[in-house]
Amino acid sequence: MEIFAYIASALIGISLGLIGGGGSIMTVPVLVYLFGTSPLLATSYSLFIVGSTSMVGAYSNYRKGLVSVKTALLFGLTSITTVFVTRKFFIPLIPKHIAQFGSFELTENTMTMMLFAMLMIAAAAAMIKSGGKKETIDPINERKLNIPKLLGYGIAIGLATGILGAGGGFLLIPTLVLLVGLPMKEAVGTSLLIIALNSLIGFTGDLGHFKIDWWFLAKITVIAVTGIFAGGTINKMIDGAKLKKGFGWFVLVMGVYIIARELFLAK
Repeated sequence: MEIFAYIASALIGISLGLIGGGGSIMTVPVLVYLFGTSPLLATSYSLFIVGSTSMVGAYSNYRKGLVSVKTALLFGLTSITTVFVTRKFFIPLIPKHIAQFGSFELTENTMTMMLFAMLMIAAAAAMIKSGGKKETIDPINERKLNIPKLLGYGIAIGLATGILGAGGGFLLIPTLVLLVGLPMKEAVGTSLLIIALNSLIGFTGDLGHFKIDWWFLAKITVIAVTGIFAGGTINKMIDGAKLKKGFGWFVLVMGVYIIARELFLAK
């Protein structure tokens, strides 16, 4: 089981390298179900792992001229602030026991995993829907930023990242392509930079709230970073759209499994 857990950790980076997102969708379930980490702590670890891995990928793309730093910083103006405030002040206020529905107790852990599963299903639907399509850009609108919408999306993705430890790559890619007009490859690189900034700064908001196992965190991060290079190599050989659609179906199954597990199997 432990070997499978470490292999799954590599898939986090491979996903980020292939499609510029999806890594955080893998991270929390891997940490919770394969390594036995508590859900809330897993969201914190996810921020560090995905943030560090994404930063490495973003730097690699930046060297190739595939990162729009201006867009990343503008987007991050709201998303980073939202993530930090959420992790620093909101997360510590969540009670261990939230509600009781007959014999079913809604705990902090159950709520975290249920919300995460819903995010996974939404992400899967987006990836499946767009997986078979080629991205097109209207050259007239290219590079004209819709700032109000961009800032609004920044807040939404910041909340998702802050509450669930998810980088929001599946939301970022279409946002950067459709609202900003970035070419697909540049959208992937820019997405990685935004995810890195959101996640790492969000993680700093957790310092003092959790007891961090730095050695464990370093091991998983190194494996995930190795995966992102593998993902970048695979992306050159295989149709990314088909991979994205296939990954979407996998995420959908995982999301449904988590809901079923938390409702019917969790004790």
